[in-house]
Amino acid sequence: MKLCWLDVRATKGAKKAIVEEAVHQRVDGIVSANPADFKGLPPTVKKVLLPQGKELPSELGAADVVILGPELIGRKAELAKAHPAVEFGRFVEIIDAPTLEDACEAARTERWSLLLFRDPTKIPLEIVIAAAAEATGSIITVAADVEEAEIIFDMLEHGSDGVMMAPAAVGDATALKAAAEARPGELTLVELEITETSHIGMGERACVDTCSHFREDEGILVGSHSKGMILCVSETHPLPYMPTRPFRANAGAIHSYTVAGEGGRTNYLSELKTGSKLLAVDVKGQTRVVTVGRVKIESRPLISIDAVAPNGQKVNLVLQDDWHVRVLGPGGAVLNSTELKPGDKVLGYLPTADRHVGYPINEFCLEK
Repeated sequence: MKLCWLDVRATKGAKKAIVEEAVHQRVDGIVSANPADFKGLPPTVKKVLLPQGKELPSELGAADVVILGPELIGRKAELAKAHPAVEFGRFVEIIDAPTLEDACEAARTERWSLLLFRDPTKIPLEIVIAAAAEATGSIITVAADVEEAEIIFDMLEHGSDGVMMAPAAVGDATALKAAAEARPGELTLVELEITETSHIGMGERACVDTCSHFREDEGILVGSHSKGMILCVSETHPLPYMPTRPFRANAGAIHSYTVAGEGGRTNYLSELKTGSKLLAVDVKGQTRVVTVGRVKIESRPLISIDAVAPNGQKVNLVLQDDWHVRVLGPGGAVLNSTELKPGDKVLGYLPTADRHVGYPINEFCLEK
């Protein structure tokens, strides 16, 4: 779970409401230069004292963490001895090569490293994350807004351990926490048994080209119904008449559902466009968010594939009717869709809720 620190040092009139919202949303830390701001905060919220250019208060109050800037870092050993219950960290502002090295050293050695990158490029953060790959401390990176926080959370696939952001208004704490929690997880896949396939004539199918390189055991989940999907493999496996396209999934007919990458929502394949998010899913159910670069919709012959889950749930998928379009089976078996026959096993996913404009909802819904 990524850490969310809320910086209230410059917050004025709405500070009380913003802090109340932060506590309600279980934000991990409140950052202030004034220990009085920590009064009344529950023990679930880390109280982070950040004087940053100001004198350190004689009493640290209820502070759990004190972040020391360049003017105070030399006193760390003295302060740690005087306040054994407090954790100490280091603030580094990165503006050039020497301060970047300071940040790398802090990330390798400090319990808490709070980093502010002045230039818009994220390459220095990538360097720090790589330099601290084996470290046990936590890197907290300053973000200007939620959009930047989302980028920071995903840098080098690992991201910063956390983000500190100054809220501009009530609602920012909620948005930051949502961004931190929108990390891919794991889906429970099931083995589906093929019951029938049929050639159903012409229609439009969508090839989904992503901005990511799929692994050989990855694909995307696609289905005609909201409560049943089949794992369509990406074009990472060699074909005799064309080069591999490891960024692509020949996903299915345009009416089909697929699992989006945020909030548990689904999308129709016809809705996807440049910038849309999807879940890439491997044969173990591990997921990651990928971004759509392009969707190619073309008329092709179609094949309908019917399957049944162990619980009796029926699943349907309509694909391009060509043997080079494939799905994944148990153990990562790559199965040509036109060669599937009753009794064959494929991997699938059974969402538990019906859908309304893509969102899960518990209501009566008959799909057939």
